[in-house]
Amino acid sequence: MSKQHVTTQINGNSVEFLCETRQTLLEVLRDELHLTGTKEGCGTGDCGACTVTVDSKMVCSCLFLGVEAEGKSIQTIEGMAQGDKLHVLQRKFTEHAALQCGICTPGMLIAAQTLLERNPDPTEEQTRYWLSGNLCRCTGYNQIIHAVLDAAKELRGAKS
Repeated sequence: MSKQHVTTQINGNSVEFLCETRQTLLEVLRDELHLTGTKEGCGTGDCGACTVTVDSKMVCSCLFLGVEAEGKSIQTIEGMAQGDKLHVLQRKFTEHAALQCGICTPGMLIAAQTLLERNPDPTEEQTRYWLSGNLCRCTGYNQIIHAVLDAAKELRGAKS
């Protein structure tokens, strides 16, 4: 099979890669670009573990072809922290013990960040609804919801 040349932005950096037309963005990120933070949970778009943003829209990278990234802006979990400084959501996930095995965590964080970019003051119900496409088999969700709401509060400048 012939490979296609793709030029894109990933986490704010210009990136070029070659991929087969059938390769998913998840495969390209992990296998070609060695950005292994994005996880594969189900491979069918049902669990949300592989969530990234493409042009600020959440997508399951297991269902998005690598060639479709041409000219797009992609954000992965690797782009969330600024150097050694964790994003507030990452810090709050740690503080609230909102992670265990780690498979869902990258997708959950990307989804939570997208929520807070669109709605800086979500209710618990809105947060649960927004994250409903991301499945966690370990935490029971309460810690995740509390972490997101606490991060939202801090981002708004309120006292914790």
